[in-house]
Amino acid sequence: MSKGFFSQLREKIAGPSYDEEAADDSFVEVGNQAEEGKNKVTVRPFLLEDFEDVKPILDSLREGYTIALVNIRPLKDKDIVELKRAINKLKKTTDAVEGEIAGFGEDYIVVCPSFASIYRSKQVSEVKETAE
Repeated sequence: MSKGFFSQLREKIAGPSYDEEAADDSFVEVGNQAEEGKNKVTVRPFLLEDFEDVKPILDSLREGYTIALVNIRPLKDKDIVELKRAINKLKKTTDAVEGEIAGFGEDYIVVCPSFASIYRSKQVSEVKETAE
């Protein structure tokens, strides 16, 4: 018996030692080009014309690499109740992925995943405090 019991057990748990891996020439090196494109952050515009238009926005947020700029003007002009429903849906998903959502002017909403944050100026904070 060339290897002891504990050596065999360690090999089964930890895998082969470095020397045994180096002796194996049957591996293929794979580049990470596909992963680089996938990890890139995308700022993507969306148009919210109906409540159903929320689904692609939610899907892109769940992927985690998209910052969404959502034009809410068409739904705002069409049906304010549906707009509120769509925004609530966006807020719930944004909270679930630990992201942020904020209004951007009167016609846009910015939604970003957890790795990004939305800059809020001091003036905006003061306006909110005085409105409340």
